[in-house]
Amino acid sequence: MRASACLIALLLVTATALPGAVVSGASAQTPGTPYHRAPDAIARALETPPTPGVSVSPDHRTLAILGRENLPSIANLSKPILRLGGYRIDPATNGQAEVRVQWLNALQFKDLASGKTINVALPAGLRFAAPDWSPDGTRLAFYAQQPDGLSLWIAERDGSARMVAKGLNGTFGTPFTWMPDSTALIAYTVPANRGPAPVAGDTPTGPVVQESAGRSSAARTYEDLLGDAQDEALFDHYFTGQLVRIALSGATRPIGAPGLITEFSVSPDGRYLLTERLKRPYSYLLPARYFPTEIAVATIDGQPVRTLVDRPLADDLPVDFDATVKGPREAMWRSDAPATLVWAEALDGGNPRAKVAFHDVVKMQAAPFEAAPVDLAMTPARYATTFWGDDGFAMVVDREWRSRTEHRLAVAPARPGQPRTLLTRNYQDQYGDPGRPVVESNAAGKPVMRFTPDHKAVYVTGDGATKAGAFPFLATLPFTGGEQTQLWSAKPPFYETVVAMLDDTGQRILTRRESAKLAPNYVMRSVKGGSAKPVTAFADPAPVFAGVTQRTITYPRADGLALSGSLYLPAGYDAKRNGPLPTLLWAYPAEFTDANVAGQTVDQGNRFVRPRGISHLFLLTQGYAILDNPAMPIIGEGGTEANDTYVKQLQQNAQAAVDAVVKLGVADRTRIAVGGHSYGAFMTANLLAHTDLFRAGIARSGAYNRTLTPFGFQAEQRTYWQATPTYTEMSPFTYADRIKAPILLIHGGADDNSGTFPIQSERMYAALKGNGATVRYVVLPNEPHGYRALESTEETLWQMTDWLDRYVKPKPATETAERRP
Repeated sequence: MRASACLIALLLVTATALPGAVVSGASAQTPGTPYHRAPDAIARALETPPTPGVSVSPDHRTLAILGRENLPSIANLSKPILRLGGYRIDPATNGQAEVRVQWLNALQFKDLASGKTINVALPAGLRFAAPDWSPDGTRLAFYAQQPDGLSLWIAERDGSARMVAKGLNGTFGTPFTWMPDSTALIAYTVPANRGPAPVAGDTPTGPVVQESAGRSSAARTYEDLLGDAQDEALFDHYFTGQLVRIALSGATRPIGAPGLITEFSVSPDGRYLLTERLKRPYSYLLPARYFPTEIAVATIDGQPVRTLVDRPLADDLPVDFDATVKGPREAMWRSDAPATLVWAEALDGGNPRAKVAFHDVVKMQAAPFEAAPVDLAMTPARYATTFWGDDGFAMVVDREWRSRTEHRLAVAPARPGQPRTLLTRNYQDQYGDPGRPVVESNAAGKPVMRFTPDHKAVYVTGDGATKAGAFPFLATLPFTGGEQTQLWSAKPPFYETVVAMLDDTGQRILTRRESAKLAPNYVMRSVKGGSAKPVTAFADPAPVFAGVTQRTITYPRADGLALSGSLYLPAGYDAKRNGPLPTLLWAYPAEFTDANVAGQTVDQGNRFVRPRGISHLFLLTQGYAILDNPAMPIIGEGGTEANDTYVKQLQQNAQAAVDAVVKLGVADRTRIAVGGHSYGAFMTANLLAHTDLFRAGIARSGAYNRTLTPFGFQAEQRTYWQATPTYTEMSPFTYADRIKAPILLIHGGADDNSGTFPIQSERMYAALKGNGATVRYVVLPNEPHGYRALESTEETLWQMTDWLDRYVKPKPATETAERRP
């Protein structure tokens, strides 16, 4: 490892706050560069609090309005963390690390009938997360962060709130769930007798040894894995928890024995508890979700009832995306039955390439779990989910990645083993998307489909995508299948989604409505039409963008494929007066198996667009035109591999986009940049290596050398040894000597995304610098794959603005000379 990488690694391990970004220039390296403030218009928008979120109570009487924290400070992001088993945790609170939680900071209850709003009295500065309504809709539970741990709180609709327990263990995620009768909660807590955390000695006790005895055990590149015996001890210490029943009064009672309990759920009748526990031996190559796992049922008091599976370490899976473990998996409770266990099992040995008629079977077993399980349905592809309704109707969904195929099967749980195919579709097909069933909580707090009053159909809602735009709808789907009946749809100029159905007849709905000029807000309306009653009045969070114009443009690729993108122009821009602008294309490639689907265009003109975080759209305030998300389809039809022609298709896509914006007169062909994040950064480097279309590039948190991701990446399922030429040709690292346009590399120093290790940018920078390129490399200390801290966000946007102002905004010298009087 190079010295700079060692320095970064040391800083990340100790999680010490740095004075600023680490910047590597063409001639010098300047660690500790102070953070820059973004240009004023951008900075002011970033400092505006985000729009609140909302949550509707199960009884549809109350709307919880949830104040969201703004971007965290770099000091918060730099608190000491531990990276264990694919998780990042805060050892001080025994919860997930700052970067993994969207903290809330205010709570209001609004009565939907009267419109009355009550502020919930919370302690000043309280940060909380995971608000969850009780099944009866009378109160809201959430967990809060204290300096020394996590606590469980309950807020009442009268505006009062109280803490009912301390010492929650949030390492695996949300550490509580409601009992179905709303009288208590089950929480995952730190064991009462836990001692101090294990401390590693200064002297190693021996080497770290890993060995393979000839058995295939391919693994993709993962972050934050266990590395030695000390990591194993820390994992056991922090992640081990005790399930506890907590009454509304705060009285507690332990349930069963402590363990590494990753999942727990209560049966709808409240009598049983389903748990998933991790066991040893652990792996240093795979995250915790692959560790040996026991799935079991106990009584609500913790007495063992049934062990569904006790499976070993899952280190022998094929690299295919649809590969899965052998034996029972994805165990759950049937939502509409008292206590029926449901799970899936692979019929293909976990290998999706196996030539079998059915790849999975969904099984059911009712309490007391003594009778043999029954087969609810066998699925043609890999099981995805079930929408529960009642004994007469449920919907089982499967998906196959390779073909992008989805099947929806109608089943009658009372008559298992007789599924009917409702539809088969390409799940990337926007125009043909029939929507999804409307799901709401039943009396036990479990998700079930919403039936029509005559009990012959279920309600469905979808995006309603067409070439003219997306107009969400509400419809009914008969149990027998066939055509849906549309009841309501959004009308221009609005984009309006169904949030909840407010009565038993399906006539009143709560929607979230927006338009190009109206900020998103919630309204109540009748399905049959009439006026909409406003529920919220959230303001425009960034009025500086009010004058920005947006339109969807369409244009053909050289082979005739229809492409599109969203063209944004700065406020006040006039093409005749201002002429062509410096322009940024910001994109992200996507793989398709059907050219017709890849060429679909959905006009975005009815959406309210306001950037947040590190959005490239902030550059509109600096005088740039932006072609956002210009289509970059990579198509593999008829069983061909899309990536075998990746570079060629990428070139065609980019050429078509550039020609389109130039033809419109808004872009100057000599002042166009390209940029992207993650796989978009990979795209950017490839376009600079294989075309001369762009004056400069911005590549954030990318991967550039595919030999460092040898067991698959993005949509590529083949390994490096199965597709060596493709891996080589797709890697812009291979062609670093061809990149002549200035390129800005930015990477989070603590990237947590599979495949985009910071070393990818470090080595790409070294390759570019060694070949004489104009390149800047910025490392954002302690930042994950998507940058979170306010300081890092402003630094990113300052760097992007500075780079484009240097290399794209100025007109070429030859053009300036020609126009000089």
